[in-house]
Amino acid sequence: MIVCIKGAGEMATAVAWRLYMANIREIIMLESPRPLAVRRKVSFCEAVFDGTQTVENVSADFCHDVEGVHGIWQESKIAVTVDPTWHMLKQIKAGVVVDAILAKKNLGTTISDARLVVGLGPGFIAGQDVHMVVETNRGHNLGRIIESGSAEPNTGIPGSIGGYSEERVLRAPADGLFCTTRRIGDKVKKGDVLGTVQNRKISANVGGVVRGLLRSNSQVHLGLKIGDIDPRGEENYCHMISDKARAIAGSVLEAVLREFPPVG
Repeated sequence: MIVCIKGAGEMATAVAWRLYMANIREIIMLESPRPLAVRRKVSFCEAVFDGTQTVENVSADFCHDVEGVHGIWQESKIAVTVDPTWHMLKQIKAGVVVDAILAKKNLGTTISDARLVVGLGPGFIAGQDVHMVVETNRGHNLGRIIESGSAEPNTGIPGSIGGYSEERVLRAPADGLFCTTRRIGDKVKKGDVLGTVQNRKISANVGGVVRGLLRSNSQVHLGLKIGDIDPRGEENYCHMISDKARAIAGSVLEAVLREFPPVG
């Protein structure tokens, strides 16, 4: 079974990791040329910049073409490539396609992309443009598999961690280049400056550990999420898949097993 995942950010990575751990090993992830993942330590898209990325003992390598994909699979790794228009879908006969871009809208995924097409979050209609939708909104329905209809609308409100919601998120104060000398895992206090955009300072609204942060010199737009502070202060959480991501990934695995039940 070949699985193609659109996107290689935090949620897409959790999906790839979960499928890999369930012995579904032929996985290709299609990314943009300059991914903007915040939780970079748990995002396979970092392979676009560094050539390789390991998350919880599972590795993904970057490749340029289909031949490279098969070589990476032979090394028991996940393949990541730059393919924002999903051209490789025509070259690789995927049995499963997962749209994990989390754009809050459908950017072109169709129900005919594969035998099983799964969309994460709002923007998809199960039974129309995908076969199944996985609920991504925190709460009672998180991870619910929807076979008819859509996920809940985007609330725009970050989930609460340690009693903090919007306060823990860093956002771009303007369009421009984000610059920082901080690193994921740094401990910070409320008021500490974590970077700038167009010489406008970005300060922490809560103390804790920098759990996520865009790469320095990333082009950003006003309001874009560029960082994430974990008020619990546990540095090792920076390198671990989140509870939300694990729940969503588990539901994608369930969706795959519904369509492709194990033999015997």
